[in-house]
Amino acid sequence: MVRLIDEKGKQAGVVSFKEALQDAENIGLDLVEISPNSVPPVVKIMNYGKFKYKQDKQKTIAKKKQKKIKIKEIKFRPGTDKGDYNIKIRNLRNFLEKGDKVKVTVWFRGREMIHQKLGGDILKNVEKDLLDVGKVEYFPKLEGRQINMILTPKKINNIR
Repeated sequence: MVRLIDEKGKQAGVVSFKEALQDAENIGLDLVEISPNSVPPVVKIMNYGKFKYKQDKQKTIAKKKQKKIKIKEIKFRPGTDKGDYNIKIRNLRNFLEKGDKVKVTVWFRGREMIHQKLGGDILKNVEKDLLDVGKVEYFPKLEGRQINMILTPKKINNIR
């Protein structure tokens, strides 16, 4: 036994599966199971091809409305000078204002690994300088020969 919904969307009641299938064949449409977990299962008479087309169309529309967040990356070195630092901060600020996430990396070469405190200080300064447009999502962590931190934009009404 199944609960049948006809092609117009009205309930036809509880009928046997064979009857529902016969009704669908008489009209020239398909019998589609809508809710298999309910008791009795719900089936509907419809054009399955048209149903799938509408479903796919709705998925593409929902996908278009999604905001794609990009992750940009800026790399620093322990010996980054003030001028370079300011340029990179300006770029980071632009990325955050556009609504992108930013991965800030301080990478070390050779014996620079001794100066990990300098790398930590650079990341603290970056966080402090960008407090008005971003917040830390992933706090600084040493991974191999680099220290990584991820910043996300604060909620602003005029993002893109």
